[in-house]
Amino acid sequence: MLDLPRYLLGVAEIALAVGFAAFGAMTLRVRLLPAFSGAPAHLASGVIALALLIWSAELLGSVGLFEPVPYLVAVALVGLGLRLGVGGRQGGPSRLLGFSPGGDVAIRGSGRGEKQDAAAREGPPYPPPVAQTVVALAIAAAAIVKFGIDVKSKFGTGMTGFDSTWYHGPFAAGFYQSGDTWGLHFIAPQFLAWFYPANGEIFHAVGMLAFGRDVLSPLLNLGWFVGCLVACWCIGRPYRMAPWSLALGAVALSLPVLSDQAGEARNDIVGIFFLLAAVAIAVNAATRYSGTAEANSGDSSTIGPAIVIGLAAGLAAGTKLNFLLPAAVLVLGLALVAPVGSRWRTLVAGGLASLAGGGYWYLRNLIHTGNPLPWFDSLGPISLPAPDQALGGREGHSVFGYLTDGSVWSDWFLPGLHGGLTILWPLLLGLALAGLLLCCLPLARPAGGRVLVVAGATGFAVILAWLIAPTSASGPDGMPRGFESGLRYLAPALVLGLSVLPAALLPWVAWGGAPGKARRPVFRPTNSASQRLLPRRKTQRRPGAPPHDRTRGPSALGALAVLLLAIAIGYPVQRHYLDNRYANPTFAAPGLNAAFEWADEISNARIATTSTRQYPLYGTDLSNHVQYVGEEQPHGGFTAPTTCRQWRHLLNEGDYDYVIATRDRVEQGKQPYPPAVRWTEGSGLEILLRESPTVVFRLSGPLDPARCRY
Repeated sequence: MLDLPRYLLGVAEIALAVGFAAFGAMTLRVRLLPAFSGAPAHLASGVIALALLIWSAELLGSVGLFEPVPYLVAVALVGLGLRLGVGGRQGGPSRLLGFSPGGDVAIRGSGRGEKQDAAAREGPPYPPPVAQTVVALAIAAAAIVKFGIDVKSKFGTGMTGFDSTWYHGPFAAGFYQSGDTWGLHFIAPQFLAWFYPANGEIFHAVGMLAFGRDVLSPLLNLGWFVGCLVACWCIGRPYRMAPWSLALGAVALSLPVLSDQAGEARNDIVGIFFLLAAVAIAVNAATRYSGTAEANSGDSSTIGPAIVIGLAAGLAAGTKLNFLLPAAVLVLGLALVAPVGSRWRTLVAGGLASLAGGGYWYLRNLIHTGNPLPWFDSLGPISLPAPDQALGGREGHSVFGYLTDGSVWSDWFLPGLHGGLTILWPLLLGLALAGLLLCCLPLARPAGGRVLVVAGATGFAVILAWLIAPTSASGPDGMPRGFESGLRYLAPALVLGLSVLPAALLPWVAWGGAPGKARRPVFRPTNSASQRLLPRRKTQRRPGAPPHDRTRGPSALGALAVLLLAIAIGYPVQRHYLDNRYANPTFAAPGLNAAFEWADEISNARIATTSTRQYPLYGTDLSNHVQYVGEEQPHGGFTAPTTCRQWRHLLNEGDYDYVIATRDRVEQGKQPYPPAVRWTEGSGLEILLRESPTVVFRLSGPLDPARCRY
């Protein structure tokens, strides 16, 4: 556990890093999106701040200096540099970026007249109806409480999810231990996982740098969850539909398929946040600037919003592979619907920003293997460098390959949809698909409606990526056991489709049927009572200045009070967590659980293992060096040893203190222990634990390969 001074030091490090990043991000956001205010402004600033935190880690990690003091200094220099450089003089460095403070236009909407466009640019003249807002906030609060309850359970056990203990946790701990983000961190040879993008793991590593423990890790996904809700609100906000978008988004985010994100290091929720944020910023930019002179002229001011939108899309692609296709569709789509004179500039700005957000990991793969996506060894007739090894793990199959298989549908897909999306899955899928489809229909839409087309296309790209993903229906042929878990690749489309549904329905509801047929509105976003009680205030402000926020003072005081309360509560919570972390594990095979409990009390040891689930072996203070025993191959390959001599040679090479030889699970029809147990046994070692399917050895010296009998 952490004593009070060490805990407060960690809190101070996090506060300073986040504070400096936010300081620089808000300055840059005002330059890029000066007309933004309220929730969309905070969302855009948050995306930029998160990018600054990631970039600082990647920059230092590329030279092995991702350590507490250098990291804090780097973030401070970036934040202060942006404040002095970008936020200095209004006509200064910002001109070099190709945009002007007075108007940053990304996309021009279809529009229905100057009055409607002007209203859209000014933002909502009235707050949403009180009743709708209260109901939506209640649904969102219930979703947060439900997610928080699942988070709370992890503070009594530690992170126990398979993916958290397989690669998310080891990647973060590896960054923390080595200070290196550029090298490949070889884990169990399954799915070439060491090539995965790792934006999400960076934040876990930042928490480890601050506290020397993983006390923040179970909490991070709760923050991403709340961020997703904010993005859902912002998606509906330009159309006066924020409460509806928030409520529907909260329902989608609370589905069982995403319940394994709570308290874990899984990164699906991280990618969903960045994708929703990109769409939210796009629709707000479009509706605010639709029909302006700058948009119609297609001048260089189109670059500002394109940069922030592309950055958010790139951060999603740099988090998880299944966001690559939707991120590309989003960036390309926004360029296609931009004003004719600015399409190439929008594409270049958005494309470069997306590369900055997620390109680091794919560049790393390219340098190490000659291929940014080493899972593919050919592009049509063109051969590409890639590791010459099987993917391992579950047998790969896609949903697309089973679409016409009736028995798979009845035995696996329908029960999986019920389990992952609840009994209401037909309704939820239907509403989400309706939202995406209505966005794409060539009908009259609210101001900025062309961006809704891009949002719909992005959602369908998520669905396509899920359909063809080789892990979306993994398992033996005809037995896709991984289908229900793989529904999390579909979840981003569900959340996006439901959150855009109110905006997509608006033209139909507002005009009493198909747009263009009925002439009399039957629905108004705000009622007459709210108009009388909350008249619009006309204020004068200089061109390009952000709208005045009259709630800044009370909001800041409230946020400070909540922060202080969280810090006070956090101290006893972290003590409880570190006392119970992997103290009595029950989530793996019996022998492996015993090994996890043993390792949690070990420090500064070198541990060799054959376990796919490795994270608990790092110990409470994360000081154990844990390595799956394997041999590096050309083009970034990594394979397990197949002979006793090879095994012993690798153990001697690694100079390990302990060996944990185990299977991942007890399987009928197989030997209770793996061959590595026989390969290790002999003189010069001590058996510390023996329980099927695991044996823990203490090594006292090198093992002689010549003594192998197998």
